[in-house]
Amino acid sequence: MEALRKAEAELTVYVHPSNAKRVRHAVSRQLSALLFTYVDRFDGVLLMHEVSFLIGKDKEGKPIYERSDRNDQIAEPVSYGKIMNGLVPYFSVQVHATLLLFSPQPDMILEGMVEMLGKESIHAIVLGVFSVAIMSEDIKFKFKWKSDGGKFVSLTDKKHVIERGTMIRFSVKRVDTEMSCHITGSLIPPHTGCMRWLSVHDPKYASELKSGESRSRDTSIKIEQNEQEHRILKNEDGMVKSERPYKSRKRVRHIEK
Repeated sequence: MEALRKAEAELTVYVHPSNAKRVRHAVSRQLSALLFTYVDRFDGVLLMHEVSFLIGKDKEGKPIYERSDRNDQIAEPVSYGKIMNGLVPYFSVQVHATLLLFSPQPDMILEGMVEMLGKESIHAIVLGVFSVAIMSEDIKFKFKWKSDGGKFVSLTDKKHVIERGTMIRFSVKRVDTEMSCHITGSLIPPHTGCMRWLSVHDPKYASELKSGESRSRDTSIKIEQNEQEHRILKNEDGMVKSERPYKSRKRVRHIEK
C-alpha cells in the first residue's frame, strides 16, 4: 500500500529510575503507547517498531547498537543511559528505531473494506483500524445508488457494484490527523472502485497485483498483533488507575471506624 512506509530514527527515551533494572521493557512500553496514534515528529501513525540500544562506539566513533530482545538484564548500565540533573532524575536512553508508519497523503490510492453505506456516503475501514468517509459528491459521477439493494452500481457497467463488505480502491482527498488520521476519500479518479471488478477490467491494477505491489498478508497480521498488544497495554493502565482510589477509600474508612 502506497501510504505504508518504513523509517529509521535515532531517538532519546527518558526512563524513570524505578525502571533502571528493566530498561528494555520501559523503553518498549513508552514506544508501544504511541501505537496507532498520529505522531507529528514521524509524520504518520506508528504501526510497528523495532528498537536497538546504544551500547557504545567503535574506534571510528560510530555508534554500536544492540538489538532489543526480552532480556532485561543489562551488563553495562552506564553505556545505556545518562543521569539528568533536576528534581526528578530521569535518565536518557539512546536507541535506534525501525518504524513502520501509515502516512496517507492527498491523491494517494488506498484500499479498504466497506463497513456501511447509504445514499449520501460510503464508510470504509483501512488496515482494520483507520476510518474512511466518501461523500456523495465524490461518488455520483461514477455510481448510482440503488435503494432496493442497498448498494452503488456503476453508471457504465452494472456488474461494477459496491456494497457492504466490498473491498474498494479510492483516492485520498483529505486527512484529519486530529481525529486519529480520519480519511476523506473519492471514487472520481481513475483506477478506483470495487477491487474485484478492477482486477478484471483495469489493466493497471491487474498488473500491480501480478507484480506484488499490494500489501502482504504478513504485514497485516503483524499490525493486528500490535493492535492487540496496544489494547492490553491500555487495559493494564486502566486497571492500575482504578485500583488506587479503591485502596485509599478502604484505608480512610478503617481510620474513621
